[in-house]
Amino acid sequence: QVQLVESGGGLVQPGGSLRLSCAASGSIFRSNVMAWYRQAPGKQRELVAAISSGGSTNYADSVKGRFTISRDNAKNTVDLQMNSLKPEDTAVYYCYMPRVGSWGQGTQVTVSS
Repeated sequence: QVQLVESGGGLVQPGGSLRLSCAASGSIFRSNVMAWYRQAPGKQRELVAAISSGGSTNYADSVKGRFTISRDNAKNTVDLQMNSLKPEDTAVYYCYMPRVGSWGQGTQVTVSS
């Protein structure tokens, strides 16, 4: 079983930045797609960004140009750099490995003045 642990959430003002990080256990990390999802209160969980083992990326339209997903296969980590944050980005953010269906515990991001 792969374990995923997120960190880096918090409270930030609109226009600010945060960097989320997800650390994965196990040796299969480097060969797998990784993704970040988010879930706002009363809404369904949605894909934010994904990155292939080779570094190809895709983003939700709502975050394109503001968020950047990256990975370090040597450290088994996947990060999400979030810039120009908006109140509508407020949600719990989850790290996800689709191949094995593993989710992290989530980290809260709140964008508010």
